Amino acid sequence: MSVVTGNSLPPEAPSVDEGLFDGDSIAFVASLIFHLGLLLALGLLPLLLKQDDQAVTFVATNEEITEEEELKLPEEFHMNDRPTAEIGANSVAEVGMALSAAEILADVSEVPSPVELTPVDVADIQINHAVEVATALHIDNLPVRGAAGEGTTGASGAIDRLTQDILLSLEERKTLVVWLFDQSGSLSRQRAEIHNRFDRIYEELGVIEASGNPAFKRHDDKPLLSAVIAFGDKVQFMTDKPTDNVTELKDAVSAITLDESGTERVFSAIYYAADKYKKYRIESPHRNVMLIVVSDEVGDDVAGLDKTVNLCRRYEMPVYVVGVPAPFGRKEARVKWVDPDPKYDQTPQWGRVDQGPETLLPERVKLRFADGGDPDPMDSGFGPFALTRLCYETGGIYFAVHPNRNVNREVNGRETAAFSAHLKQFFDPQVMRAYRPDYVSSNEYMRRVKENKSRAALIKTAQLSWIGQMEAPRTRFVKRSEADLGNSLTEAQKAAAKLEPKLASLYQTLQLGEADREKETSPRWKAGYDLAMGRVMASKVRTETYNAMLAQAKRGMKFKGEKNNTWVLKASDSVTVGSQLAKAAKSATDYLQRVVDEHPGTPWAMLAERELATPMGWQWEETFTDLTPPRAGGGGNATPRPARNDRAMMLKKAPPKRPLPKL
Repeated sequence: MSVVTGNSLPPEAPSVDEGLFDGDSIAFVASLIFHLGLLLALGLLPLLLKQDDQAVTFVATNEEITEEEELKLPEEFHMNDRPTAEIGANSVAEVGMALSAAEILADVSEVPSPVELTPVDVADIQINHAVEVATALHIDNLPVRGAAGEGTTGASGAIDRLTQDILLSLEERKTLVVWLFDQSGSLSRQRAEIHNRFDRIYEELGVIEASGNPAFKRHDDKPLLSAVIAFGDKVQFMTDKPTDNVTELKDAVSAITLDESGTERVFSAIYYAADKYKKYRIESPHRNVMLIVVSDEVGDDVAGLDKTVNLCRRYEMPVYVVGVPAPFGRKEARVKWVDPDPKYDQTPQWGRVDQGPETLLPERVKLRFADGGDPDPMDSGFGPFALTRLCYETGGIYFAVHPNRNVNREVNGRETAAFSAHLKQFFDPQVMRAYRPDYVSSNEYMRRVKENKSRAALIKTAQLSWIGQMEAPRTRFVKRSEADLGNSLTEAQKAAAKLEPKLASLYQTLQLGEADREKETSPRWKAGYDLAMGRVMASKVRTETYNAMLAQAKRGMKFKGEKNNTWVLKASDSVTVGSQLAKAAKSATDYLQRVVDEHPGTPWAMLAERELATPMGWQWEETFTDLTPPRAGGGGNATPRPARNDRAMMLKKAPPKRPLPKL
């Protein structure tokens, strides 16, 4: 029996019993399985693909370190809980640390780390530079170096500067000034100039005293005393005891006689003066003692330099020298002497005086130029080594006095003032300051030389005697016959053959130092080595090229012109007789040009420029020489000259001429 309601299926659809799952449930399960499989496939896909071995993986972690975990530092870091005992001169803790820790004031104070400063209204200024001008032996109990060279055109300029230093000394305490005068004939006019200057010196100091200057008010009795010493072959104390009477001082200077021995014991005089007046330094009331030397020579007792330096430093006596400039790389200078007595012939005469060199040992290779000898002496920018070192070590000043000092042009012999050395060229002292010689003891000097092979090579080469270039080499060869031409070429080769071994020896010695050339830091040593190497190589190439060109001619050369019969060898900028010589010429040019570029305005650059001006190569040119013998001179009656009036032609008798004294 069937029952029909409103929810019955249509009669066309059969009735089915679906059980637990109906149609919608099956569809859901199928969809779920499909998507799960898809997700699983996508997750496994990277594992199935090939991995890139060069891929870079960055891993970052933000995990906090727990108390149980141990913090491990890399091995290159080390920590020390103990404080450092010494801070050192390079520390940023104190700007003045480098200054206070230095035994000697350095040329440049080394404080590389800047310190931030807080602006204030009033502050102390700390100086981190060298003391350019001597003021005393000590600054805050630190030893101070003096000035190596102050160029002036006259002794009066140096005396004016000394007046200032005397006043500075008086501001500290009472002062004794000891004047030491050279007795040589070449210094006669300079002694007279300083004698006439004494009035102004002590007059200026007297005016300053009368004005109530504190430097004089501080002392109750004779704040300034002076003494005079003369030296030549012997040392003479011209004043029995120090005095403040200007007339006595001038009379003492006027009483100095000429010493014709030619011997100057300057270091003995300074030593005796320091020893005699040391009581003024050690007995109360203490005085400052200033030693002022007036001389135009280096001294014949240089062996006493170290002993004199030590004594003056022990008693803190600065030494000032009113001297002469040392010629560059030379021992002797030519001094112009004019008889000081107008009754005698006033024609200038030239004498040789030891006024150099500016270094302890020669640092310049003695090689003549191809265009005619060695250049005229030039100023080194400093005084002779021993006296300048004495001033430098004791805190004084060396005044290099020359009346013709002019850095803008050359000075010829006619312009050179009487009793002065002929120096053709002077240089800017500001430029030369960077080329100051090593003012140290002989042991320290040799230690510095040995620490660099280029220095040792330069010193060894410079100690050799003068070596000339080919003096007026023969360059014109007339071909009268093959045999005659060959003999002429062979004779010309002999001059080059004699010189080649000497130049080769110089070059081999300098070459030993080439390995350390780049290690050199001193501008002076750099310029010296480069100039020496450049000049020696240029001379070597020039000589060997000359020899090779003569050998080429001996093998036979044909004239292009039919009438030509003469070969002329002329200088050329190109070297055509061998690649090795051409390479050496290029290297020599590089050395010399480097001196010109890196050391402008110095003696080294001037000498390098002169060497570069002379070509290193040669070339043959042909020309014609007339070999026709000259005609014999014709006779004839010459027209007689009219009679002369001999009385009218007589000249006034010349004044007598005295021989040049030993200067």
